[in-house]
Amino acid sequence: MAEIIQRDGTWAFDGSTVRITPGRHRSVSLFRQTYGEVSVPLEAVAGIAHEPERKRGRLRLRLREGADPLLQATGGRLPDAADPYRLTVETDRRGVAEYVAEEIRHALLLDQIPKEPTKAYLLPGPPVPVSARSSDGTVSFDGTQVRIDWADTSDRIKRAAGPRIIAVGDLTQVEWLPNSGSEDGFLRFVTRETAFAALPPEKDPYALDLWGSARRDLLTALIATAVTARLPHPSAGTRGACRRRATVSPPSAVQHAVPTDAPTAAPPPADHHDVLLRRLRELGDLHRSGVLTDAEFAMTKAAVLRSF
Repeated sequence: MAEIIQRDGTWAFDGSTVRITPGRHRSVSLFRQTYGEVSVPLEAVAGIAHEPERKRGRLRLRLREGADPLLQATGGRLPDAADPYRLTVETDRRGVAEYVAEEIRHALLLDQIPKEPTKAYLLPGPPVPVSARSSDGTVSFDGTQVRIDWADTSDRIKRAAGPRIIAVGDLTQVEWLPNSGSEDGFLRFVTRETAFAALPPEKDPYALDLWGSARRDLLTALIATAVTARLPHPSAGTRGACRRRATVSPPSAVQHAVPTDAPTAAPPPADHHDVLLRRLRELGDLHRSGVLTDAEFAMTKAAVLRSF
């Protein structure tokens, strides 16, 4: 057993799993305390680095791409203090930190763990049900559906639309950007029908606009992660794209096939204009009933029209 205990938390490696437990000190971020212990199987690890500095150093655990729904949902945008795979190391514990890092490196070599992206999530994400209260409302997820209840300070469009309930089966993607304090963030739930209705987060009834307490709004990443863990793994789309290219490529072109990681532009569905027209009719009804002012109606209408 290799273990290091610091104010920010404890890392323990037993040869097969890295157990990361957040510290209880008041300086530990609210997100880390709420996310709780993370058990990382060795096959999910790509590498580890000990980065000593003059005053304090750090341990950084690097996971294989596609192994963790948290990293998939947050896209590397978590602040350092909220990142469970980063541990601040005091100067007098440098030797212990290097020992832990060496033990993990040795196990990776011994077990011949590949560094390639995974084809399935190897970590489960946060348990459900889970909920978070943000500046724009409260969002909860029970494993099958997302529910958004708007706050009194939410935009009038959202409050007029009422609570939003979205089934996991209707979702195609979750988009998350943290509130940095200087710039607003958002948590957006993208469905097949809303994928082309590019409303700003403050007007979008499928998005939470994160503009208040950055510390509290960061908890919406729990929801983003829990939902992401239950959506198809990113590799599923890659495999599908590979099969489609193999079907249409003539034998003579196989050697020059497009690489599997090359971006491909997906054409919009044939009925997306009908979806946008329905959105325009909904906005028109809200405008005529007095829920939207002339200025609000003009702004949201222009955002929808840009999607045509």
